[in-house]
Amino acid sequence: MEGIESRSNVTHPYSCATIMASPAVFDVDPRTLRLPPSRPTGADPVKLQRQIARHGKTTTGMPNVLVYRCTDGELMIYDGVTRATRVAKLLPGTTVTVEVCGDLNKPGANQPTVEDQLP
Repeated sequence: MEGIESRSNVTHPYSCATIMASPAVFDVDPRTLRLPPSRPTGADPVKLQRQIARHGKTTTGMPNVLVYRCTDGELMIYDGVTRATRVAKLLPGTTVTVEVCGDLNKPGANQPTVEDQLP
């Protein structure tokens, strides 16, 4: 289409991230996902409680959790910390659909997981 630019290697706000042309989509246990540096303590308790009250144990219609793949293979959440925490807390063993939007040029193992910060 005219006027639309392809952005296969766009730098992202995470200073060392590259966005993928087409994201990989798969299911993972949300407890294993790494928390981003901006949310090392996990989900905001007020927002988590609001989501639990509104959606309870259902994942129907829940948007995919957006993640970046780190150099060590770990998946770090970019968008969806509260959703991942809600599923991990209320539905242990249930998987969530994640979209890998890009790669980070750093390891993620030093970041806490959703399970580490469950309330």
